[in-house]
Amino acid sequence: MSKIFNDIKPKKHYEILDGLRGVAAILVVAFHIFETFALGNRFKQIINHGYLAVDFFFLLSGFVVAYAYDDRWGRMTQWEFYKRRLIRLQPMVVMGMIIGAAFYYFQASDNLFPKIAETPVWKLLLVMLIGFTLIPVPKGMDIRGWSEMHPLDGPAWSLFFEYIANILYALVFRKFSNKVLGIFVLVFAGMLINYTVFGPKGDVIGGWSLDLEQMNIGFTRLLYPFFAGILLSRLGKLIQIKGAFWMCSVLIAIVLAIPRIGDENSLWMNGLYESFCIILVFPLIVSIGAGGEIKNPFSLKICKALGDISYPLYITHYPLIYWYSTWVVDNKISLEDGYLVGIGVLVSSIIIAFICLKLYDEPVRNWLQNKFQKHKVSVKE
Repeated sequence: MSKIFNDIKPKKHYEILDGLRGVAAILVVAFHIFETFALGNRFKQIINHGYLAVDFFFLLSGFVVAYAYDDRWGRMTQWEFYKRRLIRLQPMVVMGMIIGAAFYYFQASDNLFPKIAETPVWKLLLVMLIGFTLIPVPKGMDIRGWSEMHPLDGPAWSLFFEYIANILYALVFRKFSNKVLGIFVLVFAGMLINYTVFGPKGDVIGGWSLDLEQMNIGFTRLLYPFFAGILLSRLGKLIQIKGAFWMCSVLIAIVLAIPRIGDENSLWMNGLYESFCIILVFPLIVSIGAGGEIKNPFSLKICKALGDISYPLYITHYPLIYWYSTWVVDNKISLEDGYLVGIGVLVSSIIIAFICLKLYDEPVRNWLQNKFQKHKVSVKE
């Protein structure tokens, strides 16, 4: 929740987009649960394209940021914009790191995370404190063994790139005309196609390590969807369809659950699919979601609930996934024997997210708004 100036009327709120964000967040958790049984084989993952939810989040974020701020720069400084984004996102970044630290030693595994047993408490706390700032840690400070820039809470890598996108928007891209922005979006689409179709892996998996290869993946995943979302918001080409929320939810589920296309000898086929989804299907879904209306009170409640927990769920679930992964690998658990515990992980993740939202995130953001923002009118971002 972020405040705007008293002389600006609150804007229409896109409830369906909130709901879709929640649907995608739940699918991300399910993807990570099933991913454990693939043992790192990207060709055998269940809910195989669940990682594309991150690219969908980037597009949603660009759309909403442009909608919320494009017409307010005459009354708002860059620092005011940064404050709003920090207040919206940073409290749960901190909580994600705290939960990651609390679960850390329970994730010890000679097979999967051998570094945990040899990591002293002081080093764990240091990595946690650095994580509070979202500054990536170098591989030399990796305390898990997966070369993550945030080894206590892996998904925080996408928030690091989210902040970069917000800075680029505030510094440069907000000043571009639609024509100039469109040229950049086309260039970014070309970069995405070049990497996925002609690159070495045939997918966009990656972005979470502090090295040149992974940073290249991270920027490739970020630039097109985020700035395409901004362009989509500016153009205002929304599609009005009955049952938009349910239709879009089904579309997202299908896109993320499609099995891997092609094999090791035809990587381009899967790359082409992912480029098609990110470049065309995701903007279509957002256009339908933003253009739709919810008249059913039940559907409205579902969208609100899903939207409320989406970000807390995304940023806090992975410490449980680390634990679940060690349990599966160390005990050689099959999918048939482990799916009930996996369901428990999903339910527990949702409960933790809800508790964090109500007892921490909302109160902290309200306090920060009252402390650092002077104006009282609010709009959800």
